[in-house]
Amino acid sequence: MKKEKSAYVCSSCGYDTPKWIGKCPACGEWNTFVEVKLGTKKASPAEPTFSMATASSPISMSKIPTAAEPRINLLDNELNRVLGGGLVPGSLTLLGGEPGIGKSTLVLQTVLHLHGMRILYVSGEESARQLKLRADRILEGKVLAADTDWSAARLSDTQVVCETMIETVFKHIEVVQPQLVVIDSIQTMATESVESSPGSVTQIRECTAQLLKYAKESNIPVLLIGHINKEGSIAGPKILEHMVDTVLQFEGDQHYMYRIVRAIKNRFGSTAEIGIYEMLHNGLRPVANPSELLLSDISQSEGLSGVAIACAIEGVRPLLIETQALVSTAAYGTPQRSATGFDMRRLNMLLAVLEKRVGFKLAQKDVYLNIAGGIRVTDPATDLSVIAAVLSSNVDTGIDRDVCLCGEVGLSGEIRPVSRILQRISEAEKLGFSRILIPHANLSGLDRSKFKIEIVGLHKVEEALRELFG
Repeated sequence: MKKEKSAYVCSSCGYDTPKWIGKCPACGEWNTFVEVKLGTKKASPAEPTFSMATASSPISMSKIPTAAEPRINLLDNELNRVLGGGLVPGSLTLLGGEPGIGKSTLVLQTVLHLHGMRILYVSGEESARQLKLRADRILEGKVLAADTDWSAARLSDTQVVCETMIETVFKHIEVVQPQLVVIDSIQTMATESVESSPGSVTQIRECTAQLLKYAKESNIPVLLIGHINKEGSIAGPKILEHMVDTVLQFEGDQHYMYRIVRAIKNRFGSTAEIGIYEMLHNGLRPVANPSELLLSDISQSEGLSGVAIACAIEGVRPLLIETQALVSTAAYGTPQRSATGFDMRRLNMLLAVLEKRVGFKLAQKDVYLNIAGGIRVTDPATDLSVIAAVLSSNVDTGIDRDVCLCGEVGLSGEIRPVSRILQRISEAEKLGFSRILIPHANLSGLDRSKFKIEIVGLHKVEEALRELFG
């Protein structure tokens, strides 16, 4: 009998080698090689054949047309913003996130909104009955769902098939002729040309390659739902993220109501945008103004110490978030440092600045920091509010609730300028704040007469302490 051939493939990056080795020469990871049987690739009659519409001969770059790329309006302002204005025809989009975070719910409620589009929803994880129950729950939560014709029209536009073999999926695509294909999820798909289990490196790579070929040659967008591993990155080979056009990360704590969609990679738009959703019992509701929700219970913390309001920027939209800090005497020999929603290394740096430049002794005290609402912020402009909250808790003195702060703190204790200062001031004024503390360098060229809010410029951290605590 002919001996079966096998190879060893790195589960991290997809590098293959005929023999097992401990360390991957491509990505440097240890003990990531798994054995994969190499079957002879057979031409399947179900495999689609598409003809390339464009010529394969070289063309001068000056002759390439530069017309605006058409977009498919998903009728969801948050998702359209993250994608760069809508879904591009012929694109391959990957949406990843934690189990139970709401990936399938977001995709299903999006396709139900697209009235008049033929959609093929391929599910490899759930039954058709489960999808129907979720669709009914989503439609019942909408205002227009009282109209039975509206609900029936939305459901009839979406064709559902429960299948895991990619060759059979292409057979259904030829029959349905959809305008949008959803694969839930790519880790459950398998092809007959590879003799390995679904979810393996080779299966994910081959199935994605076939879907990419279909999307580019038919100009039909394909939306993939993907799993993530314990490190928080997309499960499967890293080449999966290189093959697709857009990678969206669905973030959020399951114990909080807010969810955030970030673009990690986007060939058709910016990766600086985010979309914010609120998880309800009947689906995900887009949040147009998240600052009002994050500060809805601000009156309850009136007079409490350790609370400061920061004006951060996520993408191009300003967010006013509540920064909470708790400073107490260390009960044990080693003081504890903990941060939720904020970079732990940056917190340690800010505490070192307070001790070295301002003179507050925090080396023997526990410091706990929390960004309210379960949102994770990376904007350096939140440094000033973090320092204010820590010092407020340390001296047990509350900060006025009509004051918000924004500014980056340097290692010498100076307050450095931040970007988009006009948007930050306008957002604080719109939400009723009477005073905002900003870096003094941002006052250059700023017309204060346009704003009713009091604008205070600061050079050093000591000046911020005098403004807040007298």
